[in-house]
Amino acid sequence: MSSYRIQGGTGEWEVVIGLEVHAQVTSQSKLFSGAATAFGAEPNSQVSLIDAAMPGMLPVPNVECIRQAVRTGMAINAPINTWSRFDRKNYFYADLPQGYQISQLYHPLVGEGSIEIEPEEGVLKTIGVERIHVEQDAGKLMHDQHPTRSYVDLNRSGVALMEIVSKPDMRSPAEAGAYVKKLRSILRYVGSCDGNMEQGSMRADVNVSVRKPGEPFGTRTETKNVNSIRFVMATVEIEARRQVDLIEDGGTVVQETRLFDPDGNGGKGVTRSMRSKEDAHDYRYFPDPDLLPLELDDAFLAEARASLPELPDAKRKRYESELGLTAYNADVLTADVETARWFEAMLAEGAAPKPAANWLTSELFGALNRLGKDIVDSPVSPKQAAELNRLVADGTLSGTLAKQVFELMLETGDDPAKIVEERGLKQTSDTGAIEAEIAKVMDANPDKVAEYRGGKDKLFGFFVGQTMRAMAGKANPSVVNELLKKALDA
Repeated sequence: MSSYRIQGGTGEWEVVIGLEVHAQVTSQSKLFSGAATAFGAEPNSQVSLIDAAMPGMLPVPNVECIRQAVRTGMAINAPINTWSRFDRKNYFYADLPQGYQISQLYHPLVGEGSIEIEPEEGVLKTIGVERIHVEQDAGKLMHDQHPTRSYVDLNRSGVALMEIVSKPDMRSPAEAGAYVKKLRSILRYVGSCDGNMEQGSMRADVNVSVRKPGEPFGTRTETKNVNSIRFVMATVEIEARRQVDLIEDGGTVVQETRLFDPDGNGGKGVTRSMRSKEDAHDYRYFPDPDLLPLELDDAFLAEARASLPELPDAKRKRYESELGLTAYNADVLTADVETARWFEAMLAEGAAPKPAANWLTSELFGALNRLGKDIVDSPVSPKQAAELNRLVADGTLSGTLAKQVFELMLETGDDPAKIVEERGLKQTSDTGAIEAEIAKVMDANPDKVAEYRGGKDKLFGFFVGQTMRAMAGKANPSVVNELLKKALDA
């Protein structure tokens, strides 16, 4: 049970959230045509006669788009409907050449599933998914290309979308953010959507209503096309607050479509009304007469299921139980599929799991954050990282030296062994050399030696530091500790 509440003049209010996530299916061509789907192409350069709604053009379903939606359904433990149907959703808009959208309403491809989220550390909650249906995207209106005209780019027209409709199970901005993050992670693991919200390949319609705790659901609004996790959370908070203030001032929430403006209200964000919300019957849905129902056989479903990878929840549990990783490291390493792949590539090169996990989540992530890079663009390869970890494990490098070598790897791209050899950074365990430096340090600090021997044990760290400094950080710390203890206690 979420403890998130909105404080109003009449007491506490609860927010109720449902999300409709539109995820662009990963495919080389569109849902019903052979036109390309690459992002960033010149406007109207990826438009077939079908996408432009030329007379007499008949749609043909792209089997890969259907397969990817089926795999997504399987990944959230939802039943796949072996018989489903496409419907026409009729409405007029300038970016919709046909005057209708081919979608699924009455008989969707995927039934009810669920997604487990962790909105707070150690707090798990299951969010229901009502259905996943497949539909075609519309084009894009461009209002900033001409002073008096709007242009339309139909490159997106006909691109395959999965609409993933949650149940109204979320009760806080944190839960909504965690849901989108987890769904995005699952889609990227499955490979059915790249999850790139900035490019519009994944966006959310945010349904929000408020009520006094325990009362029936209130009237909801739908804020369209929110394109980041942060904005989803902001939309929930801002829209819920608006509704509470409206109701407490004697107003009534109207079921409508709204948009989120992050720059409104002095940069704090605001939702604005777009149009009153049409009910389903206003769209005049009816079965698409140009498309036969989709009928999936057992072989198709078996192949789709067999193609699924290990999913994030299963991978996280395996990292904890089999590799002995901490819950935190397992969670961080499995949150994104590219991070998990990088980590497993390190293991394949012989890195030990626990040191590799610690190094990746601290040293590598810190460096990538500093450089403004993603893990896929890392200047250091998993093979080089595994080699660096091995040099620490076999005593060639101390932790301090390893940090120096890593910085040089980032700068030069060289392998760690080459850097160690060329720069003379190898850790020494030569007891004679270490003992000689210890003697010099003790001779230079007779007063501190006397204090230590008089019971001031904390000075031991001082002697360790002085010895390591004298040896330019290249002495083996465990050997230094052992020899110092012996010399000081003599």
